[in-house]
Amino acid sequence: MSSVVEALVPGGKANPGPPLGPALGPLGVNIKDVVDAINEKTKDYNGMQVPVKVIVDDDKNVEIEVGTPPTAALIKQEIGIEKGSGEPHVNIVGDITIPQVAKIARMKKDDLLSYDLKAAVKEVIGTCVPMGVTAEGMKPQECQKAIDEGKFDDALAAESW
Repeated sequence: MSSVVEALVPGGKANPGPPLGPALGPLGVNIKDVVDAINEKTKDYNGMQVPVKVIVDDDKNVEIEVGTPPTAALIKQEIGIEKGSGEPHVNIVGDITIPQVAKIARMKKDDLLSYDLKAAVKEVIGTCVPMGVTAEGMKPQECQKAIDEGKFDDALAAESW
């Protein structure tokens, strides 16, 4: 019977303190080795919260699965903002382009419900609404309609899914 520990850790900066240390301690594994392995696997997500699953089997073998950060965190990193707007329909904090959205959609491919890039891009743009982020200079809802109307088909055709 294996034990599973799930946690949200800072990319590349996990430490043996909570939430990992107290959860891994009773399992009898070397916490420092596990934390070092997690930091190595999450270093590309520096500054973002990353979901991590640590699976420890009966023989104390450790397997680490790293998820992708939340879509909102990827949007913030892509457009270079610290946080979303406190008043999303009043204060706009940034603008994202279709190629940037397509990049995020590809990163989140396994977590999204969409079957094609166009739908995935619309799904990511939907996350922009409560953040106060516009897409291609339009309100996110308007940009989604423009995608439905085919205005960005050329840009999305160049992107691979």
